[in-house]
Amino acid sequence: MPRITAPTVAEHRVRQRAALLHAARELLIAGGVSAVTPAAVGAAAGLSRPSVYEYFSSGADVLVAVIEDAFPRANAELQSALDSVTSASERLDVYVRVTLRLAAEGVHRPVAALAAAQLPAECLARLSALHREQAAPFIEALRELEVPELNITARLLGGVLQAAMAAIESGASLPVVTERTLVFVRSAVAPAL
Repeated sequence: MPRITAPTVAEHRVRQRAALLHAARELLIAGGVSAVTPAAVGAAAGLSRPSVYEYFSSGADVLVAVIEDAFPRANAELQSALDSVTSASERLDVYVRVTLRLAAEGVHRPVAALAAAQLPAECLARLSALHREQAAPFIEALRELEVPELNITARLLGGVLQAAMAAIESGASLPVVTERTLVFVRSAVAPAL
């Protein structure tokens, strides 16, 4: 029988699940989706493969959990930063600054690894829904600014943000990338301002 390493069984299970998610994230970042198997996740967390199935039904279930785990911190930080900002142009600036800072902190690495992979349909659907939720404040600010061709402009600026995050993760300076990205975003919405 496995040894309980927490004051309660419930707390033990929370810790074990967290350890499995941490292991899955690290495997995903280092080796991509194919590296995230129940056996590999269990081994990386110091648990047996059957133990993984106490928390997740399959490798796809592990990936869904990683997806679910990757967004809440970023969304909470974005929302907290945006709560006190009133103008749409300020919200765009804050959104860009916070998003790029989170990229520098590595928050987006699991999502980036997932986005580049062949995922099961249920993972893709959930990833897409969480991306829409995360982008909603950015798109709403663009809508309030009445930018022309909202969907196209949002997609183009989303591409700029993706490129900026990739530059940061490749070692570019956060302040430099942030300022250059803000120049692009502001120039794209300048006619609306």
